[in-house]
Amino acid sequence: MQTVSNTIGIPSLHRVLGTRDLVLLNIAAIVGLRWLTTAAKIGPSSLIIWALGLLIFFVPVALAVMELSSRLPGEGGLYLWAKAAFGDRHGFIAGWTYWISNIVFFPALLLFGAGVTLYVGGDRWLALSENTTYTATYCLVALWGATALNIVGLDRAKWLQNIGGLATWSAAAMLLAGGIVVWVKFGSATLMTTSNAIPDLGSVATLAGLATIALAYGGMELGPILGGEIKDPRRQIPRAMLISGIFVTIIYMAGTVALLVALPADQIDLIGGIPQALSAVGQRLGFPAFGPVVAGLIALGNLGGIGAWIAGTARLPFVVGVDRYLPKRLSALHPKYGTPHMALLTQCVLTTIILFGALSGSTMHEAFAVLVDMTIILGFLPLLYIFAALPVLRHRPVGEDVLLISIPGGIVVCWLVSAVGFSTALLAIVP
Repeated sequence: MQTVSNTIGIPSLHRVLGTRDLVLLNIAAIVGLRWLTTAAKIGPSSLIIWALGLLIFFVPVALAVMELSSRLPGEGGLYLWAKAAFGDRHGFIAGWTYWISNIVFFPALLLFGAGVTLYVGGDRWLALSENTTYTATYCLVALWGATALNIVGLDRAKWLQNIGGLATWSAAAMLLAGGIVVWVKFGSATLMTTSNAIPDLGSVATLAGLATIALAYGGMELGPILGGEIKDPRRQIPRAMLISGIFVTIIYMAGTVALLVALPADQIDLIGGIPQALSAVGQRLGFPAFGPVVAGLIALGNLGGIGAWIAGTARLPFVVGVDRYLPKRLSALHPKYGTPHMALLTQCVLTTIILFGALSGSTMHEAFAVLVDMTIILGFLPLLYIFAALPVLRHRPVGEDVLLISIPGGIVVCWLVSAVGFSTALLAIVP
């Protein structure tokens, strides 16, 4: 039996990411405060759905990524793992589907950012909510600006991700604090009882909500794709995953409660729900600027998330190009900055095309909803490979110098984690 190798002939890249950078990258990439509005619209039962998503998806993904990244920490992440477990063809399918799913996902992120930014300026700016020229301009500036930063170098682009992670945490903290104050002074705007807190797990709507919640937890696999640019990845990745995992869970569950306290579930807007809720909190407490400030933080956090996903996802066509399964030109490094600039530019152009297609004849809300649905279907396909590769690679030896971090509990727990995660991803694809 051959020893697993993590070498795929990738050109040398600059190792610039430490634990702090990875924690903030994970928060910026995983935490989409837009998911709080999606959950809050479900009602109080969304809290149990969050908990289920944590147990049957987030924890299995984190454990699988932790072990696989310690076994194979090189550039490419899930592409490398699927290739080692099942061969070149399956590695290509995993990397390709993940890349395509995120090219569809980017416009949804951009549309959300365009919408939430309008809440900074109040009613005067909100008049632009269905203005296609504004929306297209915002999205293009954000997309091409983040791409340009990543071309200049990850050591510079990481600051957009870091600022975005801090802004996301700050917005969530303000939302939580506002919810607590309103609850103490005025009570909850949403009636929370035992009956409406228990979801109907037999309904198609609940299963669809669970799939969306699971998607909200997605992103822990992004950091290891940058394995060739992380300082001591075998140590840094698990440490960052543990820290960021705690923050992600707190933000999602506490944030949803705060949103339900601030506004009735049926009055929460899909895009502007959080600044809308904080505006209501500010008005009740006599601080009208509360909502616009949080909207600005959410918009900044969204930009950080865009930067994180652009950086990580572009490494897939880059490493697949190195292996010659995509045009070799995608594997080119910038002569001055040493970054995969052709992969980044190709990704940016394709995203621009999909963005204009989404905006053609659709309102912002309609385009956002369609793109989220497409992302759910495409985004879980490559995750099936992560869970399938876990028990396969567990049986293969690694080098003596490898600092291996294995899932505790032996092969039985390994198979359990793989089965639960695989089943959840499959359920999300075929509800």
